[in-house]
Amino acid sequence: MTRTLILTRHAKSSWQDPFVQDHDRPLNKRGRKSATEIGRWLQSNGWLPDEVISSTAQRTRETWNRLGLSTSKLSFTPGLYLAGPDQMFEALSSASAKTVLMLGHNPGIAEFAHRLVRQAPNHPRFYDYPTGATTVIHFRAPDWTSVRWGSGEVVGFTIPRELLE
Repeated sequence: MTRTLILTRHAKSSWQDPFVQDHDRPLNKRGRKSATEIGRWLQSNGWLPDEVISSTAQRTRETWNRLGLSTSKLSFTPGLYLAGPDQMFEALSSASAKTVLMLGHNPGIAEFAHRLVRQAPNHPRFYDYPTGATTVIHFRAPDWTSVRWGSGEVVGFTIPRELLE
């Protein structure tokens, strides 16, 4: 059985108000537009989540809302806020749906993506995973607890800048 992970870094956030706590920063204008385009890209390719696991930060919540997708299983997980790859892997292992979208932050999400895949996509931005970067990864696994580091196959990768040009 194939499992699909859609791994998205939150879209560009605002630094306009220096008094807003990091966790509470919203998206900026570019980020809102970028998140919408990422959602369109996912829809046009038929990559739709059955389950969403997201950080609790305002910018990940807003990114999810702007993607324009829907799911019956949505969880905002405090442990994913600024999580490293091991915490992200643990959160993924608790998923139950066939296709999961996970929303997180750098630097953890970049390292998580690198460690999950057998071969990185031929894209210069995969390694730094800019805001809005999204990778779609297939795993041959009966469930998420069977997924291992280095076992994923990248079937799609994009960044918002490519979609907006």
